[in-house]
Amino acid sequence: MSANVGDTAPDFELDSHRGGRVRLSAFRGKQNVIVAFHPIAWTPVCDAQMQGYETDLDWFRAHDTHVIGLSVDPVASKAAWAESLGGISYDMLTDFPPRNGVARAYDVAHADGFSQRAVFVVDKQGTIVFRKVYDIPVLPDNAEVRQAVEQLP
Repeated sequence: MSANVGDTAPDFELDSHRGGRVRLSAFRGKQNVIVAFHPIAWTPVCDAQMQGYETDLDWFRAHDTHVIGLSVDPVASKAAWAESLGGISYDMLTDFPPRNGVARAYDVAHADGFSQRAVFVVDKQGTIVFRKVYDIPVLPDNAEVRQAVEQLP
């Protein structure tokens, strides 16, 4: 499966740290979606990445954009981590089981069983309009993501 700019984003349905399940295709026709892969919870760069989305959440919501954080960490760990970060109000999903299945579909699975650090912006039609894979120790710049969102109709 392909996951490049211009492709239809691979659909998924995963458990959220907030309870329930989230399906990417449920946002089609309604909202843009940021799909933010991070390698593993409880690490400094992942902490900063997820807190950065929370800090910018009002901006994303004002631009009709839903944020999703994704890693292989189990739901209970994500819920405790979200609380330790001061509360994360957007969905942080667990890509398990099958382990790293969504990361594989998006071509960002790491050989060690977790995902690369990667950010995708999916428009309301379900098309990938932004894709960037980062070196694992590099914190994604939300300004790049906001710029991609601003270019959407």
